[in-house]
Amino acid sequence: MTDVFGHEQVVYCADRQSGLRAIIALHNTALGPGLGGTRFYPYESEDAALADVLNLSKGMAYKNALAGLDLGGGKAVIIGDPATDKSEALLRAFGRFVESLGGRYITACDVGTYSEDMDIIARESHYVTGRTLAHGGAGDSSILTSYGVFQGMRASAETVYGTPSLHGRRVGVEGVGKVGHRLVSLLIEDGADVVVC
Repeated sequence: MTDVFGHEQVVYCADRQSGLRAIIALHNTALGPGLGGTRFYPYESEDAALADVLNLSKGMAYKNALAGLDLGGGKAVIIGDPATDKSEALLRAFGRFVESLGGRYITACDVGTYSEDMDIIARESHYVTGRTLAHGGAGDSSILTSYGVFQGMRASAETVYGTPSLHGRRVGVEGVGKVGHRLVSLLIEDGADVVVC
């Protein structure tokens, strides 16, 4: 069994009417509310979902602290296939669980969720970021994340090779989700020889 006792709070969420099965984990809120995305994924088991959300929320605690943010680490997983199980009713039910935490957890996009989903969740909760431009948000965070990674790679290339261009350089990208897909496009535009792992 997965050890949950290194975390401040672990919340199991179930809504029979919508079919929602989710877990929200707060690793540490010493610096502020736990910020982290909601992953919508077809886990093999509830134990696999729990292990993932615990690891991800702990990672977010460190990530937010290292970034100097007054935010703790939190994460959520919705168990299911986003292509077939996602619905407005399910996302709104999830939003009610987020709201019930009273601001201890702030959700955002992650694997299987998008800015449009955050707009729906925000109909039930005040504690949502990553909303669409039309609803006052900054839009899809993967755009800025991939651009930030790309610029970091260019800065590293300049330090190592004396030029920021990645033209002709072989670059490996592991994982081509929302961020990786955009990163690959930026690298190809810059002339890199991209290998997807």
